[in-house]
Amino acid sequence: MEELKKLDTEQRNPSSANIDQLSTEEMVRLINREDHRCAEAVSLVLPEIARSVDLIEGQLRRGGRLFYVGAGTSGRLGVLDAAECPPTYGVPPELVTGLIAGGPTAFLKAVEGAEDNPELGRRDLMDHGFSAGDALVGIAASGRTPYVLGAMDYARELGAPVMALTCCRNSEMSRHADVTMAPIPGPEVITGSSRMKSGTCQKLVLNMLSTCVMVKLGKVYGNLMVDVQATNQKLVNRAVRIVCAAAGVEEKEAEEALKQSGFSCKTAIVMLLLKTDAAEATRLLAGSDGRIAQVIQNNRRN
Repeated sequence: MEELKKLDTEQRNPSSANIDQLSTEEMVRLINREDHRCAEAVSLVLPEIARSVDLIEGQLRRGGRLFYVGAGTSGRLGVLDAAECPPTYGVPPELVTGLIAGGPTAFLKAVEGAEDNPELGRRDLMDHGFSAGDALVGIAASGRTPYVLGAMDYARELGAPVMALTCCRNSEMSRHADVTMAPIPGPEVITGSSRMKSGTCQKLVLNMLSTCVMVKLGKVYGNLMVDVQATNQKLVNRAVRIVCAAAGVEEKEAEEALKQSGFSCKTAIVMLLLKTDAAEATRLLAGSDGRIAQVIQNNRRN
């Protein structure tokens, strides 16, 4: 109990001390003011985020995977970020994996006691074949969740890079990590409700981690998601718009190039920019680690 009282996430917020007496508009304005603190808190840990991106990218470039491990809100945010990577960047589902204490059932309904067992965190990583070539991000607003600590310790024993994402200073997790990202947004509007500002901070950081890693892996050309998987009509339309924007062509020409390329935005863009066929565009991309900019730059030198 004494330890919990000291946590940043458990402090009372004087600004919301009378929230139960405010009008509806006053309440939402108060919450909005407090939410503004999240981006500022994240800005103070950008060096640690950048270092984490580089560690993760290094592992993935050598054939490793990224694992997010958390419980409750933190676990759900990790699962969410992992789930968005395949459709957005065309990566295999196993490249980024989100593990939550209690398993998939816990995403929708709390599994009592699961987060208190460090052995479960270790076992979940074992079940997924976690190795020294992978990377782990432990996520817990309080910085002390046993399930997460168990997973972090197992990853460190193997020699994998381990990062902590927490919203508390000098957390227990920081002593089990190679890099600690600890944005501190201040006490929650509702005391201890870390799904609020702490959750927002964690979401912002996770967005940065996965986005920057994918950019560095060549999944983006300019600011276009050129490895998007056109698995529904909305994404088909997006693929067409991406090719139009990147190659400076009209929709009809973009659609034809996409058909010839098997609906690969990257291939279609190189085809159009270099006036070549799908086979040659594929070959050029393979020789440039899938980076369109590198293909174009090499072609201009030649």
